[in-house]
Amino acid sequence: MTAAPRPLDVASWPRREHFEHYLTAVPCSYALSVEVDAGAFVAALARSPRKTYLAQIWALATVVNRHDEFRMTLLADDRPAVWPVLHPSFTVFNPRRETFAAVWAPYDPDFAAFHAVAAPLLAEHADATAFRPQGSPPPNTFDVSSIPWVSFTSNTLAIENAWRHLAPIFTLGRYARRGDTTVLPLAVQIHHAAADGFHTARLIQEFSALLADPSWVDSRATPL
Repeated sequence: MTAAPRPLDVASWPRREHFEHYLTAVPCSYALSVEVDAGAFVAALARSPRKTYLAQIWALATVVNRHDEFRMTLLADDRPAVWPVLHPSFTVFNPRRETFAAVWAPYDPDFAAFHAVAAPLLAEHADATAFRPQGSPPPNTFDVSSIPWVSFTSNTLAIENAWRHLAPIFTLGRYARRGDTTVLPLAVQIHHAAADGFHTARLIQEFSALLADPSWVDSRATPL
């Protein structure tokens, strides 16, 4: 059962005015595209039987679940609230049909435990013909998609009438070589009512730190 989101104490919330401005006066989202140094991460996965895509998803989910601003939602009366946990919803490509399915897995702060649940989903739904083969996801999910055929330096989603969608949306690209290292393209789309540039920059920095020290890839002692 999904735990209910926790309403924010708006009166004492430092971002109250920012939230109200970007939710009602100037509704907007913004996108940042970056190249994250993934050299150590790629090397660790090359030595591991675990799946790179799921490691990327877990690292994103870990930093999302550290911060209230990336787990925000709106209650029926438009009051801001924070989910106790946000689970990743991610794409699985069907090469035969050239379509993808969207599946989700419960987030676990232990990567090994998350991988054990999520890896069978990739195999089970590799030939899926339905867009959501598991049915509708729980409301406390965020989206991750992958475009592993191309490396990009910019990516923007044009989402019509999405002014109530406060959860972040991530897009991953193909690895690219930059000098002596490998980089991972990452695009983040976020509602400005939920988070400012400072918060998104911190999320990207923390994601980068997880990739720079991938000791968690083959360990059950994962960083919090």
